[in-house]
Amino acid sequence: MGFFLKMVRLDENEISFPDPQVYDGHEGVIAFGGDLSIDRVWFAYQLGIFPWYNPDEEILWWCPDPRFVLFPKEIKISKSMRKILSRNIFTFSENKNFREVIRNCQEISRKGQTGTWLSDELMDVFISLHDYGLAKSIEVWQHEELVGGFYGLQIGNVFCGESMFAKVSNASKAGFIYFAEKYQNSIELIDCQSHTDHLESLGARMIPKKEFLKILYENNERR
Repeated sequence: MGFFLKMVRLDENEISFPDPQVYDGHEGVIAFGGDLSIDRVWFAYQLGIFPWYNPDEEILWWCPDPRFVLFPKEIKISKSMRKILSRNIFTFSENKNFREVIRNCQEISRKGQTGTWLSDELMDVFISLHDYGLAKSIEVWQHEELVGGFYGLQIGNVFCGESMFAKVSNASKAGFIYFAEKYQNSIELIDCQSHTDHLESLGARMIPKKEFLKILYENNERR
């Protein structure tokens, strides 16, 4: 209960959030409650806030400090990955099958995790945002089979990565490299949200929250 006493409870009838530039919340969580309406979720991402919670529990809204990000021009490609990419083992597409990508992200088992953070309700929100042209997916194919991919939201020149999956070794890593290289002159930053060894090996790093928000707000064409 003490955890929630330090949080701001959101009103379901009003779409607003604490200003993450001046409010730190508790260990990266700046608010709880509210709802998962499309308008609220889209507004949250424009502010640098994202929902992350266990299904059937309170919705938690996060803006961690520091923030784990990757600048596309800093992408690191190992010798072994260069060999894999040069052999054209994988092919790539964008927005060809968003629903299958997000379904796989929900279902794929992750080491040390039980259940999934991606509830059916939140998945439906992202599908709707994709239908509006605000969310996109990257698909990775092998022999015409979907073997990896990821999805996220595009806000100006910032891509907010949400989740990825791989059914074969190196599939999601290859897709991420494809994406970063293709858009390194048009996307300034990829928001990876929280640390993973997988993305750190590709060049992602921590930056202060205020630096991340400054880049996000400057690149947000819709603000």
